[in-house]
Amino acid sequence: MPPRRAESGLKRVSVSRSRSVLSSGRHSAVLPSVLTFAVIVASGGLLLLIEKGMLNGVDTPPPLANGRRPDFFSSKQQEPGVDVESQILQEIRNRTIRAMCGQKNTARSVWSLSPLQRKTLLQHILVNDEHRFLYCYVPKVACSNWKRVLKVLSGALEHVDVKVKMDHRADLLFLSDFPPEEIRHRLRHYFKFTFVREPMARLLSAYRNKFGEIEAYQRKYGAEIVRRYRKGRARDKRTIAGDDVTFTEFVRYLLDEDVEHMNEHWMPMYNLCQPCAVEYNFIGSYERLESDAAYVLERVGAPGHVRFPERQTWYKPVTKETLHYYLCSVPQKLLRELLPKYILDFSLFGYPLPNITTEYCRH
Repeated sequence: MPPRRAESGLKRVSVSRSRSVLSSGRHSAVLPSVLTFAVIVASGGLLLLIEKGMLNGVDTPPPLANGRRPDFFSSKQQEPGVDVESQILQEIRNRTIRAMCGQKNTARSVWSLSPLQRKTLLQHILVNDEHRFLYCYVPKVACSNWKRVLKVLSGALEHVDVKVKMDHRADLLFLSDFPPEEIRHRLRHYFKFTFVREPMARLLSAYRNKFGEIEAYQRKYGAEIVRRYRKGRARDKRTIAGDDVTFTEFVRYLLDEDVEHMNEHWMPMYNLCQPCAVEYNFIGSYERLESDAAYVLERVGAPGHVRFPERQTWYKPVTKETLHYYLCSVPQKLLRELLPKYILDFSLFGYPLPNITTEYCRH
């Protein structure tokens, strides 16, 4: 069994479970004044950083966008019925990333990354030159639907609802396809966005999809996981289908994997999109997919007929109850060892750590 490696990149950060800094369900009909809104943002962001222990040894970051109003707050957004909660969340997320990425020994440009890190990043950034944007895709965060949108924008697909099996490489342009100077130009001048998701929900989604439905993953990864982690199967010469991997076995496998060599479907979002090395203009949430996707399409100037696809009827969402069931089926010791591998996904993108206490799991 390969040894477990310490994580690379930023220092490991101690994170305590936090209360929600945003009120849910109520949106103001009128955007607060600039001063009031700034106070809300500053206090909310500070509370998040304090609660997550991120201010220890971290210098105060410079004002967002060098004192200018961030791109997210375009004049078109400032109108009755605007989603104030979404704006506050985006501002807190931006400030959190700036504070965390201000730590020493953090790669703050694509060219400061290791060759492997840079290769992974550039292979996950999709390019649209006509609308001048870069999209860093994260598997299991609606990336297939975003790829459909890009193919419609490029003319490769007639519309997003075309019944065709998604080819994740054909008719798509990747930043890794360009020479360094052209990469620099696009990083400097294009609108850059990505979408993130609650880390454990994303892992569970990958587990259910790949080991429950995809035979190629069952053969390549499932069979090996069963041999490694199921008693009495290490020396079993019989063919192993790999279609019955338990979630606990999957977690044990993740613990023994180096994050920089993981399959993209369970590699941490931080390692895929490197938010310290790339200054994203917008980081959307899977949990707010409809409204955040609509904003991005409007921001990049997509034609009116181009919309974000609706979820398929066969899609099985990861509900809070489902996630609770699977997490509580795993020994607490393993989960406590797993969370540090994804700690940057939790802390940078503002997700609280899951409650995995014995008392909570009893219910």
